[in-house]
Amino acid sequence: MAKVVKLGAKKEGHHDEEKELVYCSFCHRPNTQVLKMVQGPGVNICSECAMIAVQYLILNDRMPSAEAQQILDAFWGKAKK
Repeated sequence: MAKVVKLGAKKEGHHDEEKELVYCSFCHRPNTQVLKMVQGPGVNICSECAMIAVQYLILNDRMPSAEAQQILDAFWGKAKK
């Protein structure tokens, strides 16, 4: 599985994403030092900064929406079967 995930970009041939250094726009760590990196148009965010942002938004709002709660439950393996 790719360590760098590109959003909104079409695959143009094959190139080795593992060798490409991509830096988080928030913490400035390279993809070699984080679990995953998501690339968007002109911005990158590592998995750690994304998790901090999600946690902040949830805590700031105190109660996630029903849709957000379903996603969180699925992520943490608490989805109802």
